[in-house]
Amino acid sequence: MKNSFFVLLLSLVLVVTACGNEEKETTNEPKGDEAIEETEHEEETAQEEEKDEEVIEEKEDLAEVDVQPSYIVNEKTWKVEPIKDANDKVVLLTIDDAPDKYALEMAKTLREKNVPAIFFVNGHFLQSEEGKKTLKEIADLGFPIGNHTYHHENLTEISEDKQREEIISLNDLVEEIIGSRPQFFRAPFGANTDTSLRIAKEEKMIPMNWTFGYDWEVDYQSKDALEKIMVENPYLSNGAILLTHDRSWTNEALEGIINGIQEKGYEFLDPNKIQKEKEAA
Repeated sequence: MKNSFFVLLLSLVLVVTACGNEEKETTNEPKGDEAIEETEHEEETAQEEEKDEEVIEEKEDLAEVDVQPSYIVNEKTWKVEPIKDANDKVVLLTIDDAPDKYALEMAKTLREKNVPAIFFVNGHFLQSEEGKKTLKEIADLGFPIGNHTYHHENLTEISEDKQREEIISLNDLVEEIIGSRPQFFRAPFGANTDTSLRIAKEEKMIPMNWTFGYDWEVDYQSKDALEKIMVENPYLSNGAILLTHDRSWTNEALEGIINGIQEKGYEFLDPNKIQKEKEAA
């Protein structure tokens, strides 16, 4: 009788163990299509994590953390100048009327060549979800975003209240999209007013015109002509602020412009090294 009881008990243990192993195998070891799907999911997750790490590294390259200001913008000459013993053979690249059609491609070209720049944006390009997404991508690549007013109106031809609306509303929108307000301001056509300069100061933005730029002129709306005028230019000198726009011919000429200027021994200045208005004495 005792032997029969132990045999029965042993049989129950074996059955329970077998069921447990089967459940464990079913739960933890997916077979066939399930295994393939799980592997693909793991690979996609790893790729996404790798892309996130690359974006962080890219932002760190172009937007250094806690960079000590070593340059100022001279509002009389519209050049950047070293504060002390910083390299004086620098130029500052700026891109206006973004993000229209080519700004993101230009940003990627700059990113590949590790060249910094400021993208001055207009609010009317940020009314669509696509425009907002593009701006966020440019900012995520590490490029500072500047204020070029909401509707690109000539500030000398509108009221003080309208000027304030043009500037402040764009700052609000940019902050909503990328999480920070612009630190640089450029008036359309370079036409500043006492009001716009005062608002820029209130908003802790640096007013910034330019030393030279040609891509809006008909004679230079081609790749070769624009490259030549930007590189072989008498105004290309220490501290020059270069004006370009979000245009197809500028996009095509961008790499050649960069290469030509670098071959002349100039360094493209990181905008983060410019003394901000809030830091000014």
